[in-house]
Amino acid sequence: MASVTIPPVLTTPRDDAISLHRAFKGLGCDTSAVINILAHRNATQRAYIQQEYKTMYHDDLTKRLSSELSGNTKKAVLLWMHDPPTRDATIIRQALAAEGIVDLRAATEVICSRTPSQILHFKNLYFSTFGVYLEQDIEFHATGDHKKLLLAYVATPRYEGLEVDRAAAEHDAKALFRAGEKKLGTDEKVFVQIFSGRSSAHLAAVSAAYHNMYGSSLKKAVKKETSGNFEHALLTILQCAEHPGRYFAKVLHGAMKGLGTDDSTLLRVIVSRAEIDMQFIKAEYLKKYGKTLNDAVHSETSGHYRAFLLALLGPNH
Repeated sequence: MASVTIPPVLTTPRDDAISLHRAFKGLGCDTSAVINILAHRNATQRAYIQQEYKTMYHDDLTKRLSSELSGNTKKAVLLWMHDPPTRDATIIRQALAAEGIVDLRAATEVICSRTPSQILHFKNLYFSTFGVYLEQDIEFHATGDHKKLLLAYVATPRYEGLEVDRAAAEHDAKALFRAGEKKLGTDEKVFVQIFSGRSSAHLAAVSAAYHNMYGSSLKKAVKKETSGNFEHALLTILQCAEHPGRYFAKVLHGAMKGLGTDDSTLLRVIVSRAEIDMQFIKAEYLKKYGKTLNDAVHSETSGHYRAFLLALLGPNH
């Protein structure tokens, strides 16, 4: 997958640690300097900078950033400091934190948009970092069919290749039609089974088969037959199977449209996709909404927060 190209860095992690330390000294923090360094370093480089900082100053860089920065800039930078699996584990834990406001939408988005190997990775980190199994937190906070789907989704090892058995895809399309649009009421069990048990390539083929066989989209069927968090989980799985770039372009647009901005969604998606598929998301955003993602973010944010997000997005084209 294409990611934002981080240009070669001419400074060493040690140089960066010294520059960051300098930015923290004196009255107030030189936030621009902090952003200019960290937004242009990849996950490996950021890890080395943290090690150097600790060695040289006997201080934890993330704790220092936490005390020096504030507001959305602080939230975004602290999320960025993690490597992707630790970040995913952290986002989900914060979304399911018993002491905070539970954000099932955020937890669902992260879980249902990740590959099986990514899920396995952040599941292991979840336990080693927070001392609790991800499944326990899902069990505690989610309910009904949504809970069943999430538990099945994080537990099922799915094929990650591109090969698809067309006959099996048609068989699943028929099963979903019978479980949904064809009958009175909905057999949610079938939706859970197919959406949690099939590969992304297979689900995309099921969606195409559904449209060919019944003349309507599987996405519309999901919207008609389900609701709430269960619907959100199914739609996330389906849309990420078909086109993750388009899915995240829509999520970002939703976070910025209307009055006010949903900053937690905006910064979560930009920070967590910057090193994965941001070029695809930007291209889809421009195609679908007629303006660049950079311009949209520029008009919805300000100050250091804006500067940091735009640095992660890369060139505006």
